[in-house]
Amino acid sequence: MNSKFTKIVRIMLGIVLVVFGSNKFLQFFPLPSADGSAGDFMDSLAATGYIFPILGVAEVFIGTMLLLKKWVAFVLLLLAPISINILLFHLFLDIPVMGMALIVATFNGILIYKHYWQQYKPLFN
Repeated sequence: MNSKFTKIVRIMLGIVLVVFGSNKFLQFFPLPSADGSAGDFMDSLAATGYIFPILGVAEVFIGTMLLLKKWVAFVLLLLAPISINILLFHLFLDIPVMGMALIVATFNGILIYKHYWQQYKPLFN
């Protein structure tokens, strides 16, 4: 895989994670409100008081590490369940705004499979 391409994907993914992760704290742009089951689910998560702050910290940390190119193979593994969860949430509950979920999951998959897979191979021996 072209290293320039993977660098662009890594940087774009890092920016998306830092922006959306920090938005969970600073709320500098409103996210579209979800209706029905998606809205009920999001309200339930928000009512716990801890899910969104922890998720925000994780996203900012992962995004920062991607931008700094530190521990990339590790943070991509940390991001995998988060990106799958975001994708499944939108697939099952909120399809109309699924675009960013697809981008995050696709970029994470591209980086894991095309660039860092050799570092994960010993895990499967």
